[in-house]
Amino acid sequence: MKNKFTLGLVMLAHISIAQTSEKPKSDSIKIPFDGIDVSWQNGSDRRTESIWKDNAIFTPSVMIDVNYTYSFNNPNDNTVVGSTALARNNEFQLSALHFGGDLNYKNARARFMTQFGTRSIVVPRNDYSPYKGQYQLANVYRYVSEANVGYHFNKWYGINVDAGLFMSYIGLNSFYQSENWEYQASFTSDNTPWFFNGLRAQIFPSKHMKIEAWVINGWQSYGRFNSMPGLGGNITWIPNDKLKLLTNDYFGKDAAGIKDRQRFHSDNSLLYKYFDKPTSKGISKMAFSLTADFGFEKGGGVNGLKNGDSIAGPAQYFASAMFYNRIWFFKNKVAWTIGGGVMTNPGRYLVLYPTGQASPLPNPNNPTQTEGAFPFSANPGDAFKGWDCSTNIDFMPNQSITFRIEAVYRHSSVPYFAGAGGVTSQTGYSTTALDPSWRPDLVKSEFRIIAALLFRI
Repeated sequence: MKNKFTLGLVMLAHISIAQTSEKPKSDSIKIPFDGIDVSWQNGSDRRTESIWKDNAIFTPSVMIDVNYTYSFNNPNDNTVVGSTALARNNEFQLSALHFGGDLNYKNARARFMTQFGTRSIVVPRNDYSPYKGQYQLANVYRYVSEANVGYHFNKWYGINVDAGLFMSYIGLNSFYQSENWEYQASFTSDNTPWFFNGLRAQIFPSKHMKIEAWVINGWQSYGRFNSMPGLGGNITWIPNDKLKLLTNDYFGKDAAGIKDRQRFHSDNSLLYKYFDKPTSKGISKMAFSLTADFGFEKGGGVNGLKNGDSIAGPAQYFASAMFYNRIWFFKNKVAWTIGGGVMTNPGRYLVLYPTGQASPLPNPNNPTQTEGAFPFSANPGDAFKGWDCSTNIDFMPNQSITFRIEAVYRHSSVPYFAGAGGVTSQTGYSTTALDPSWRPDLVKSEFRIIAALLFRI
């Protein structure tokens, strides 16, 4: 899941230019992170100026993300497995169309962003809370990525209290691809939340620090799994233009129907810019990001960090890290990124289930669909380890457009990615009656090329 969005009165989770137009009219009000360049940071808006009118009550935002990805596994159903960025192989796809913006009036504040395209299906698919109760929450919220309202208090460098649907940003990467150094996120980001639904308070005690607290329905969940809400928070420290440190920490009970199972997760990132000559015609900037996550589940038949007896159950934890280095060239018009990560997740409680097998129950409206017919095992003790690496080149002729070409290799310890036989049926079509001998073709590795066009104003 990712901390990002904006300063001024809007101050969402990270910092971006999109809200420079929300700066308060009074010069006496202090602005957190004012004058600090965050445009180079992974997961942040890279723009340093906006086309929208300053001090406007409403600041619009539009983002369009189109991709084409080729898998060398060449699955017959064109389905991508284990990704929240991609959905279809060997096709041009509208991954995301977002439009909305920020409203500010006399310290009242609101933000909304729609989401259309394949991500409106891919990301909510991984939330199982709508299976509890009625009203099809996945459909109700599907086409909204952010919608929250709140109030800004002029205390210290600002206090914001917001309620609604907002970005989580656990795992450093942004939900919005135009803010990320890489397109296909490493396991650390792709297997942690992209959204939260609940209440958030942001406190800026100094120019360089943000402290954030959450009371939410749960871990990337529209609804709530058990009796208690999820609790968490963020601390972000940006002392200067070169360094950023942050930690996100979470506690909740997010196992469907298992009220005694507790989850803890800690997400920590360091970003450092070690070279900066913006007017250089050669190398203009160099920076790296390092993220490390660790967490566990305990109770209800699992035992956290170590294997227990037959009652306590096996170990169930999450440990991962990712590292990326980025070099900008030609006055920041071109950039090259290389990096990757590792993950181990016994019990697979955060592993993205292979597409087409996400539901624990068959789909009664489409009996030929493999969803539920051949579920990916996620029992206590089931092992999962993965690693990935990628490299890309970005061409950025201006601050609103990015042309990206990326190569990605991913590997898992168990069959997981879509092989040549796909995950839908023997013909690749969901309308085909399944051959009794057919099974989803899952393999341990994949290599793909991604071409993406990212637009933002």
